[in-house]
Amino acid sequence: MPQQLMISVSGVRGVIGEGLTPEVVLAFAQAYGTYCQGGRVVLGRDSRVSGPMLQHAVTAGLMAVGCEVVDIGIAPTPTTKIAVEKLHAAGGLVITASHNPVMWNGLKMLAGDGLFLDEEQGKQVLTIRDAGAANIRNWDGLGKTTAYDKAIDDHLAAIYALPFIDIEKIRQARFRVVADCVNGAGGVILKKLLEHFGCDFVILNNAPTGRFPHNPEPLPENLAELCEAVKKHRAHIGLALDPDADRLALISEKGVPLGEEYTLALAAALLLPKRKGKVVVNLSTSMVIDDIAAKHGCTVERTKVGEIHVAKHIRHVAAVIGGEGNGGVILPDVHLGRDAMVGVAMLLQQLADFGGPLSELHASLPQYVMRRRKVELAGGLDPKQVLQKIARKYQREKLDANDGIKILRDKSWVQVRASNTEPILRIMAEAQSAAVAEKYCEELAAVVEA
Repeated sequence: MPQQLMISVSGVRGVIGEGLTPEVVLAFAQAYGTYCQGGRVVLGRDSRVSGPMLQHAVTAGLMAVGCEVVDIGIAPTPTTKIAVEKLHAAGGLVITASHNPVMWNGLKMLAGDGLFLDEEQGKQVLTIRDAGAANIRNWDGLGKTTAYDKAIDDHLAAIYALPFIDIEKIRQARFRVVADCVNGAGGVILKKLLEHFGCDFVILNNAPTGRFPHNPEPLPENLAELCEAVKKHRAHIGLALDPDADRLALISEKGVPLGEEYTLALAAALLLPKRKGKVVVNLSTSMVIDDIAAKHGCTVERTKVGEIHVAKHIRHVAAVIGGEGNGGVILPDVHLGRDAMVGVAMLLQQLADFGGPLSELHASLPQYVMRRRKVELAGGLDPKQVLQKIARKYQREKLDANDGIKILRDKSWVQVRASNTEPILRIMAEAQSAAVAEKYCEELAAVVEA
């Protein structure tokens, strides 16, 4: 039985009515607004059915502690982050459960720089909440609400202004695009972007109703409808978004998923020949990024899994690009956060420059295969104890313990780590063949289950 409420330093997510209730969200909003000292807070949400209910609870909580709530409505998570910076807000809240199924929702908390709260900042909010120390105001100190309807346009303008995006060249290519927005927040922005780039497009599941037509995580096994539509419409590329539009997966013109790892790889392959610099990714991201960086005389630095770790390290080392292998491209020129629309723009530019089909562009990169497993933690099993036992068992091999346990082998690796978003252990393995990656996954799954 999965946990119904998951609390972390960057927010909370849970199953509506079973763990995540208006009362829970109200308490978080009051604590967060107190942390923001009653300042301006940008509020965005994805399209989930429970979004309006939580929006009212969040708004009430923020107003109760004196905050000015700037409502931008249904918007991608990266759009909300950019709005926090643009409007010089004290912070921002995104009502979303990212890729989780339809019965889930949650809150992602942003700092004044538009990044997710880090561990220290998040603990301050949790301390206020746990102590019941929210600064509830009297009638004459309550906050107010305003609306801001230019957040989507601001986001797109930042993308169009990128010096390496040649809009005319993309328009001349007359790309046919099929996309799947899973009835999420991507539906309010992707159409505008594709129109601006002169694409001929079909968007599946484009109404932001929050009623996902399939599992909303953009993994190959969930993209059968999109793959068929790409072939049917003879499209040059297929695009798959998650509900809050910070992850992007690609489908070739043959209707074959490239795997999320190749979204960031292709974006890096576009940028690094033009702009040398460091690349920052997490420990679970494909080795293809190392090969691409090395080809262009650049270096890769790795962090723990979690966007905030990658984003802060990008800023620390002034990296030119970074991200996570789950289809999350982070381009500092636009914002230090994963952004599917940045990924779309970069991929269209890469295709226009390449002048050939996406399948051939993909084949021109080093090829690796990744396999993933999830192992549920039964009976209150402590993930830390499991990881300690794995570390002892593999102590003679080359290990990286910065995020779970990663066993490094020749042109391959396998990692076991506790999920940040679900009560499970994640096992990931990568190698140059599917058989080896699968073997590593099975090997570690057996060890965990034992």
